[in-house]
Amino acid sequence: MERNLQCVLARGKDVAKYSKKRQRELKKDQFRDKTMQVLDKVGDRLEGKGRTILYALAGLVAIALLAGVFSWWSNKKSQEAAQALGRAIEITNRPVQAQPLPGTNQPSFPTEQARAQMAVTEFQKVADKYSGQTREIARYFIAVNQLTLDRPRGLNELDALTKSSYKDVAAQARFALAQAREADGQMDAAVALYKQLADENNPAIPADTVNLRLASIYEKQGKTKEAVDLLFKIAENSRKAKSPEGKPLPKSSAAREAETKLQKLDAARYAQLPPEAPSDLPLS
Repeated sequence: MERNLQCVLARGKDVAKYSKKRQRELKKDQFRDKTMQVLDKVGDRLEGKGRTILYALAGLVAIALLAGVFSWWSNKKSQEAAQALGRAIEITNRPVQAQPLPGTNQPSFPTEQARAQMAVTEFQKVADKYSGQTREIARYFIAVNQLTLDRPRGLNELDALTKSSYKDVAAQARFALAQAREADGQMDAAVALYKQLADENNPAIPADTVNLRLASIYEKQGKTKEAVDLLFKIAENSRKAKSPEGKPLPKSSAAREAETKLQKLDAARYAQLPPEAPSDLPLS
């Protein structure tokens, strides 16, 4: 009897541990999904504004990176590192405006250069004090902000970070570097970086997001067929995607945009997409 009771208690503890772990994993996945949706939307709004894309995305990119880091932080030192990064990230999210908005006390900067310089200073403090992935994230933000202050230096630092041992940081750096090359008109270099990212398919920068950028470059270069092929692939994969239970997965913002662009570029090819799953599927 006593032995059976011990077994039951042990199983109960195992179930509780698994439940808590699963809850953390689900929260993390949901957080990443929401983050990438925001990144897609911001990228859409800023498309065509060149260097501004990189700077404006800075605070949001950190959230995606930190989503993985938070699961490791359980001691006081790690919490201090999180707070230090948070303070530095807050600077990158402050608005740039000559005068504060009437009736608000929201801190702002008169120029992008002033904001970038303050951000570099704060992130450098983090990089000097902490190690590991925290330091690599800080280095990433230093590089991104250096694009505003000293562009060649920022590009060199981003290139160095593409070799980071932390894959999420390396992927984010490669994506930022690709955007910078694209903004500078170095399309071949941008395409090579985007293709590498698409092949890696790192969750930090989903392949659909990368292929959407590639399709945009091909469209600008007059390579309509290549652009259409990529857009069709994104849309087709999205419509065919199923959960482990066999249910259709919701579309990402990248997939929705791919369908919209495909329909405009090649209506006949758009018509070849597999039919969409009903949105009102019965619950099993």
